[in-house]
Amino acid sequence: MFIQELIEKIGTEKVSQNETDLFRHSQDESPHMAVEPDVVCFPESKEDIIKVLEIARTYKIPVTPFGAGSGLEGQAIPVKKGISLSFEKMNTVVDFSPEDLTVTVQPGITRLQLNKLINRHGLMFPIDPGADATIGGMTATNASGTTAVRYGSMRDQLLDLEIVLADGTVMHTGSRAKKSSSGYSLTGLFAGSEGTLGIITEITLRLHGVPEYRLGARCTFDQPEDCAKAAQAVLLSGIPVMRMELVDAQSIHQINSYGGYNYPGAHYLFFEFAGLKAAVKEEIKLAEDLIHDLGCKNWEASDDSKDLSELWKARHELSYAYRHVKGMSITGTDVCVPISHLPELVNYARDLIKESGLKGGLLGHVGDGNFHAIISFNPKKTEEKEKATHINEALTIRAIEAGGTCTGEHGVGLGKIKFQQAEHGPAVDIMKNMKKMLDPEGILNPGKIFV
Repeated sequence: MFIQELIEKIGTEKVSQNETDLFRHSQDESPHMAVEPDVVCFPESKEDIIKVLEIARTYKIPVTPFGAGSGLEGQAIPVKKGISLSFEKMNTVVDFSPEDLTVTVQPGITRLQLNKLINRHGLMFPIDPGADATIGGMTATNASGTTAVRYGSMRDQLLDLEIVLADGTVMHTGSRAKKSSSGYSLTGLFAGSEGTLGIITEITLRLHGVPEYRLGARCTFDQPEDCAKAAQAVLLSGIPVMRMELVDAQSIHQINSYGGYNYPGAHYLFFEFAGLKAAVKEEIKLAEDLIHDLGCKNWEASDDSKDLSELWKARHELSYAYRHVKGMSITGTDVCVPISHLPELVNYARDLIKESGLKGGLLGHVGDGNFHAIISFNPKKTEEKEKATHINEALTIRAIEAGGTCTGEHGVGLGKIKFQQAEHGPAVDIMKNMKKMLDPEGILNPGKIFV
């Protein structure tokens, strides 16, 4: 009955029970079990969303937002079925003010679509999680990525969010001003809330100038913890790197096998420096001298765009190298720790993988203490699956004990629910109270973040 009302309220072309649409909105890039929604809605405006939520409240139907489906923790999986709310038709720029370094967009636009528009004005949106995720999805999970060492996470790029609450109220969390001391930080609250507190319909972002000059480099170390120590040393020196990434030797072997490459079998640090040419030249010289003193080998650097792409190829292809092995599944951690604890955690992760006998590797944005252990296992073998789960849990608990977090950028979703109490303690009850206040019927993305 509620499906017929959806059709009457927002139009036949915006409501689908097509088998292909149901399947496409049943899963994301995570290993969590797919669940098909009862129906998929394709709103084109906040007015459509208000109407969808009115029907959802009346019939107590769950509503699960869906962006690009590139999430890694199951946030977009409609575990309670109901309505999957797809934003693919809400992908326009609402306002672009290059003179103010701001842009307001609908949630369905992707980061590459946005940058294609603003790059021609000498501006860029810097957050790069790897996948061409939607801006709405990135906001909902507080995504970050390779440039976080310089620009931070999505939360640091947000000026204002337009939100439709469960009761149909439309609210703004901020303004277009670059800062404010007025009231509670509601923008920060909704960033990372994963669609559990309200539906994001507009996002106002900070923009940044495209750097005049870029220079990339990579080098190797004998041990992964040496990479982490070098990353810490670069940060302590005050060198403003744009990107600083770790790829361990096991992952390099995997990439060589996957892509037919012949990279030296060692532990890599990848760098990118960006800014004024004279400053970048000086920065990379300082970095090179510093990490050579720490024992690096195979130093390579280039400012040629083709060479830059080649320098970063191993890092960019790592996830695919593990994912595209026939008959195997992967699981991964997403811990983030204070930078001083990074060498210890990297070494601990490597020991866990070695002890398990499974194939796995380490990669991560070590410039901000965030790294991932990617574990490959045969899903048909219970013992292998249990070992992979143990690595994830043991490393995550160690990270929390070190003053870190269970997720640096992927979000909680389904996969990190079990760690919320350990990380937040009594604050979990405060979060639950906020959820109950804003969504008393529990219709917004139920089953995510906590139970």
